[in-house]
Amino acid sequence: DVQLVESGGGSAQAGGSLRLSCAVRGSMFGTYCMVWFRQAPGSERENVAAIYGRGGTTDLASSVRGRFTISKDNAKNTIHLQMNSLKPEDTGMYYCAITRSAPAFYGGSWHFPEQREYNYWGQGTQVTVS
Repeated sequence: DVQLVESGGGSAQAGGSLRLSCAVRGSMFGTYCMVWFRQAPGSERENVAAIYGRGGTTDLASSVRGRFTISKDNAKNTIHLQMNSLKPEDTGMYYCAITRSAPAFYGGSWHFPEQREYNYWGQGTQVTVS
């Protein structure tokens, strides 16, 4: 079975930084997408950052572009979300998820799979920015 183990959440001041990690445990061979979703209280879960394959294809939500970076350590089967210039609106529970579905390129940009296509999810890690 596949497990996603998240770490790195916590509290930060506005303008500060945090780094989230998500390690894949178990058998997940081949090429896959990994995504960070976040959910603030009373809000729907939204896609924050996505990465495909060995890390050459990435996407960031417009709300975090220029502040967040997603990367992958292929040797450790781990993705990272570096969050800089944090804002109070970045507060929420952050989840990583994985799917074998591939993103599609059209309209000049990458379109990553819908939430329902992600087969495995992490337990979530809380990020609080004040």
